Amino acid sequence: MSAPSYEARAVEAGRFGLDGGAMFGIVPRPLWSRKTQPDDAGRIPLSTRCLLLQGEGRLILIDVGIGDKFDAKHRGIYAMEQGPSLVDGLRAMGVAPSDVTDVVLTHLHFDHCGGATTFRDGASRVIFDRAVHHVQRAHWEWAQAGNSREQASFLPENLLPLEAEGQLNLLDGNVDLFPGISVEAVNGHTEAQQIVHIDGAGDEHLVYVADLIPTSAHLPPVWGMAYDIRPMVTISEKEQFLARAAEGGWRLFFEHDPFVESGVVTQGGRKPQLDDLVEAG
Repeated sequence: MSAPSYEARAVEAGRFGLDGGAMFGIVPRPLWSRKTQPDDAGRIPLSTRCLLLQGEGRLILIDVGIGDKFDAKHRGIYAMEQGPSLVDGLRAMGVAPSDVTDVVLTHLHFDHCGGATTFRDGASRVIFDRAVHHVQRAHWEWAQAGNSREQASFLPENLLPLEAEGQLNLLDGNVDLFPGISVEAVNGHTEAQQIVHIDGAGDEHLVYVADLIPTSAHLPPVWGMAYDIRPMVTISEKEQFLARAAEGGWRLFFEHDPFVESGVVTQGGRKPQLDDLVEAG
């Protein structure tokens, strides 16, 4: 049996901004501002970088960005830049929404899943109408139950159409999703976020790390976000993950880093290191 093979391509779904202090939690501004500069409102630039995998008879999209459903007020609050959409980016690659067979959603915060739906005919409708959307069951139930800390991130118009249109597949923990592609559940940022491991996209083991490590600046275990619901769990998860990544020479794909697309972990511990960086396009 031949090894699985995938072509992996980054797809930009737009940029936005969040408060730098919230993005770096307990890290003092004089330290994090060496990595990225805030605007006059204190927001740092962030990307919504998705990953398209083509192979094994599938077109798999990992995360889908914010989408186009926010009104002008919220676009201003989040400093959302006008530019090509995720669908525009896919079409430039020769991919139509109906070509996508699978969408893997790392979690259901609006900046990761909002681009799965759009307003059409007075209702929120699924864009990738032939795709199965894969989410952790525990996370889906967590988002449906709601909580005061994350209520602004779990938006009904992003979630309900996936279930209503019969395009939701709920996963239970760490599973092999497709040949060479598996998901791993982590619980520090939110309940049952899933990061995605990919073998077969070149010679390296590639990991879409989502909000476990949102940017390359967040590589040190204690450099976490104030958004994390369990910060001590995040630290522990990052320590264990980075030790494995350093041992295996894994390449990490960063969803929110506007400057660095990916890098190979060469050292774990308190001061992990990245080499062989790929700059954002």
